[in-house]
Amino acid sequence: MSVTQQYLLDTYRAAQLGERTPPAPGAHDWQVVREVRDYGRFDAVVHERPAHGRVRAALGRLLRGLRGGGARTPRPLP
Repeated sequence: MSVTQQYLLDTYRAAQLGERTPPAPGAHDWQVVREVRDYGRFDAVVHERPAHGRVRAALGRLLRGLRGGGARTPRPLP
């Protein structure tokens, strides 16, 4: 059963019982995304990590590693 079919079934049941209809699927998706982001920031502060710019810094480290750039220490000569 798809999400839409389940929503229609729940709406029908609510109408038959005289209850409030459930929220439409996806109605609160952005609120959930914001709450997850806020929790990540809170967790970073609690564990004494930077709360902002962590994703950008991680992507920068990843891209520097893939390109082979960045500061490297020279290998000693044999």
